[in-house]
Amino acid sequence: MYEGDSFFTLTGPQQIGLLLVSVGLVCGWIYASWRLNHAKPLALRIVVGLALFFGFAWLSPQIYYQYYRMIIDGLPAQFVIGWPDGMGHIFRLLTFQSDANLSAHSQGLLGWALVIVAVLKR
Repeated sequence: MYEGDSFFTLTGPQQIGLLLVSVGLVCGWIYASWRLNHAKPLALRIVVGLALFFGFAWLSPQIYYQYYRMIIDGLPAQFVIGWPDGMGHIFRLLTFQSDANLSAHSQGLLGWALVIVAVLKR
């Protein structure tokens, strides 16, 4: 299913680096969801979880691009993000109806994790 994914064009150490960047981002976003949702009503916690996911889906391409600039010579310094894609894109990610690649599916999983963490009571 993922054999054509760009992840598999990287060398082993580059793949490990990308996984470490991803784990760091996931941990940071989940921690933020956990911290920001203390003692809030359930509906507000869900909104915060979704807002965090929206932020991740919007900003993470720039973070990943910076990693690629470190491992691929000649990539120019530039912004790769523009205006947010909107809630339709978020819905497609959460329902796994976006692109069939590791990035989109991983984002969908993170989105659900952020909502679940937001819903959990401490």
